[in-house]
Amino acid sequence: MTEITSKHGQVSRSPFELYMMFVDLRNFLQFLPEDKRDSVTADYDTLSATVQGFKIGVMVKERVPYSKISFVDDGAPFSFSGSLHFDAVPSEPGKTDFHLALSADLNLMMKMLLGGKLREAADKVVDALVAVSEGKLPEGLDAETLERMRREMGADPSDR
Repeated sequence: MTEITSKHGQVSRSPFELYMMFVDLRNFLQFLPEDKRDSVTADYDTLSATVQGFKIGVMVKERVPYSKISFVDDGAPFSFSGSLHFDAVPSEPGKTDFHLALSADLNLMMKMLLGGKLREAADKVVDALVAVSEGKLPEGLDAETLERMRREMGADPSDR
């Protein structure tokens, strides 16, 4: 089993606010570019997408209010699971220490091809979430999607 833990990032939102963004998988659809939305479907507990001809799905396994959401694969070329962690920052009540943990059952070839890319992708998710929470444009994200994400997170300084 390949185990991957992303780096930690301090997101400028409370654990409650951040958890509530991720608790319903339908929320992910609004962050996708228009041209990608047709290949993704979601309901409260499941999300599935077709990526390069492969159908990949995730299903929420457990929700621990305001601290963790765990998921498992729901139709994928390999078995995987993971969790999103929302830890309070005691010295800063309006911030969350966020990170991802992933486990994947990869054969040696898949591990060589995907292992580093999965860690890089997990770290990019953390970086993007931190950037958006601070009103910055993450690398590879267009201004329209950022504005939609900022509205969802309430990241407009005038909202504070």
